[in-house]
Amino acid sequence: MSKTSPGVEPTEEATETLLSHLIELRDRVLRMFIAVLVVFLILFPFANQLYTFLADPLMAHLPEGTSMIAIEVAAPFLIPFKLTLLLAVAISIPYLLYQLWAFIAPGLYQHEKSLAGPLVASSTILFYLGMAFAYFVVFPLIFAFFTAAAPEGVDVMTDISRYLDFVILLFIAFGIAFEMPVATILLVTMGATTTEKLAAKRPYVIVGVFLVGMVLTPPDIISQTLLALPMWLLFEVGLILARIMERRKAERETTADDDPDGPDDPEGGPGGGPGAGPQSGPDSGPAPRSGTGTTRPEPAGRAPADTSGETRPSPAARTGYTPLSEAEMDAELDRIEAEDARRGTASAGNRTDGPDDAADDAVDESGDRPERDPR
Repeated sequence: MSKTSPGVEPTEEATETLLSHLIELRDRVLRMFIAVLVVFLILFPFANQLYTFLADPLMAHLPEGTSMIAIEVAAPFLIPFKLTLLLAVAISIPYLLYQLWAFIAPGLYQHEKSLAGPLVASSTILFYLGMAFAYFVVFPLIFAFFTAAAPEGVDVMTDISRYLDFVILLFIAFGIAFEMPVATILLVTMGATTTEKLAAKRPYVIVGVFLVGMVLTPPDIISQTLLALPMWLLFEVGLILARIMERRKAERETTADDDPDGPDDPEGGPGGGPGAGPQSGPDSGPAPRSGTGTTRPEPAGRAPADTSGETRPSPAARTGYTPLSEAEMDAELDRIEAEDARRGTASAGNRTDGPDDAADDAVDESGDRPERDPR
């Protein structure tokens, strides 16, 4: 059963806004698809050459007289096709991220935009660096180890489909592993942890990266170590960058606190400036009550207003409250003490005198009756 109240329909403006967002999303997804298609059509004539380039690290270590094989009928066509499509997506990642960023950026705050832009760009570059590290450093080492470890009498002839799946797994693993600095900076920026806590947990991080390397890579010590060591080094890089960001943030906050013309200044803050809001100072009096347009009466015994034209300090102007000066505070305290004493005398007279005497004594010299004790 729907929880929406019966007869309540979305406004026309809300419907138009939703439709406009959906249309924009459709257009951007279509642009992303067209970009991938264009790159794929450009690369497809070179599909076989691209696969040969990808297989070079393994081909260089195969024994003499052996080569890669295709055990499926359509594999010689489908595997280069699949590689070209994946390569088109990888090359189009910057444009795809730009389209995604253009769609969500209008809904972000300014500080979120300033943080998300560099993080997206750096994460893309780091992902490409991870793939390059896997191809130029990791592949030659692990393929040399695998081919040398083959038992005697076994000819190493890898299937092209299995080889493509294997290298794609390593590309993704090393690409994600190289995102360690971005993950570290995000954790510190969001307040999930601090650089001191991360530095204190360094031994656990080292063990964790070796576990990740064991899970994401083939079951050999070489590929595991080659993935874990860069992750550890990138963790240290991210920790250094997070400390630099924290130091800069603290310096900006200190500068903002020391700046007298900052946003807390009565003339520079929201609604500030001459004539904005109630004036502060001894001669301004109490602030008017909201919605009445009148001011509260001046308490009895208050010191005369100062006409020197000097203003109160900025905290009073910021809060709209006018503090009392020392002379005004003393006069107010004297007035309260005198009133309490007068009420105490009247209460004592009511207890000792009769009804008629109490009524006569209640009249003061001015002829006015005193205020009744609210207690």
